[in-house]
Amino acid sequence: MIEIHKATTGDIPAIQQVARQTWPDTFKDILTEEQIAYMLNMMYSTASLAEQMEQKGHLFFLAQEEGRCLGFVSCETGYNNSAKTKIHKIYILPETQGRGVGKKLIRKSAEVAREKGDVILSLNVNKYNPAIGFYERIGFKKTAEEVISIGNGYVMDDFVMDWSFEGGSEI
Repeated sequence: MIEIHKATTGDIPAIQQVARQTWPDTFKDILTEEQIAYMLNMMYSTASLAEQMEQKGHLFFLAQEEGRCLGFVSCETGYNNSAKTKIHKIYILPETQGRGVGKKLIRKSAEVAREKGDVILSLNVNKYNPAIGFYERIGFKKTAEEVISIGNGYVMDDFVMDWSFEGGSEI
């Protein structure tokens, strides 16, 4: 049975392991190996993850089954002083995709958002990431496009996708 629990800094190695196993497969046809390595180091170093958890207020949740981490999500409520919860990261091990893990993690983010009074879930996704279809199937809509400079001459070329609590829809 897949269980979702809140991560702590003690779970950073599990988050890093999922990222290392997921990113090369997810982005191999989208980003160069150099950009993947740069982004993994920038976003998933122990210091960066600890800062996200302890200083930036990002909440991380792990999906686990029989002690094995299958994936994670990170979200931030009240994003930019709005009634929006931003999903910063969501990655599921490639061999466990299609089992409902991603949906459970997004539902957990929605639960946290609802508890804080937020009315929108928002995320960025690379314009060429096949996960766009998954997000659309569960009710996310493209609302904007962003090109974000991340240093070292690299950018993230993304769609912004939002899901609203209005209308009583569920993920």
